[in-house]
Amino acid sequence: MNTITLNTTNIIPEIPKQGMPVTIITGFLGSGKTTLLNQILQNKQDLKVAVLVNEFGDINIDSQLLISVDQDMVELSNGCICCTINDGLVDAVYRVLEREERIDYLVIETTGVADPLPIILTFFGTELKDLTNIDSILTVVDAEAFNEKHFESEAALKQIIYGDIILLNKTDLVTADKLQEVENFIHDVKHGARILHTQYGEVALPLILDVGLTPKDHYIAIDDEDTHKHKHRHEHHHHSNHLDNDGFVSISFQSDKPFDLHEFENFLTEEMPENIFRAKGILWFSDINLRHIFQLSGPRYTLKADEWYTPPKNQLVFIGRNLDANEIYTKLNKCLL
Repeated sequence: MNTITLNTTNIIPEIPKQGMPVTIITGFLGSGKTTLLNQILQNKQDLKVAVLVNEFGDINIDSQLLISVDQDMVELSNGCICCTINDGLVDAVYRVLEREERIDYLVIETTGVADPLPIILTFFGTELKDLTNIDSILTVVDAEAFNEKHFESEAALKQIIYGDIILLNKTDLVTADKLQEVENFIHDVKHGARILHTQYGEVALPLILDVGLTPKDHYIAIDDEDTHKHKHRHEHHHHSNHLDNDGFVSISFQSDKPFDLHEFENFLTEEMPENIFRAKGILWFSDINLRHIFQLSGPRYTLKADEWYTPPKNQLVFIGRNLDANEIYTKLNKCLL
């Protein structure tokens, strides 16, 4: 099997000058995409890296959790960028290209419910194909949470199918048998998949940057076929129905009042709906001067404290299927002081 064990050497590769290199990070809800992105930013050395962040929800949580990238981060408009050839995506790439200071590399983090194909075709089916060079599609997979039920999600399946490198993350949380089981699933979906084992998204950058793995001719052929089918290009937007098919919804909650810590923990352990796949947020608890970064993926959640950089408030996003927004709002409001 095409599985690679990592070393920790982080020698930055020489970046070729054939259009701005682009890496797309995809992966299902809670797999560790933002953690991987932070690892890239922390180890980029002298590379000037621009970042585009897209979230499925009304609040951009991930952008608040990235290490400082100064002015080199552009938040894409909320919603799933894969559902259309998004003018916002093209415009954001142009804003990066038009910077006075040369950008060496562009990294795009998609939502956890994104179908990567329309995003890829946006680069090959617009004028961006002459200005950028897609280097690789990195798909992050949560080794602990991944199971056959992920295949009930069209997005999760396509993220593996179109991934040039599969980063099997959180390998420290699973047994060798579970790891082998997940690898077998991946190889069944994508024959000859290139798999890297990671913990906390740590990966030597030469293994994922400037690797030239995206099969450009394959995607150009797909785009040409699509164009032939839809001669009136301006009316066609690579529409993806995967959100309707998967049934994902996002519910956002904000409040300028603090939570009672014990009430919120009770909500998490006793009252939170089971059909929530993913939750994340910046939390404010009464009598505690630190902000808390909240991450939930499947049954596991973490609360990590650090300093406030903005006036305190609560910001939460829940992603799942068939969620009752009023029920969630009511329960969370009961946790407020």
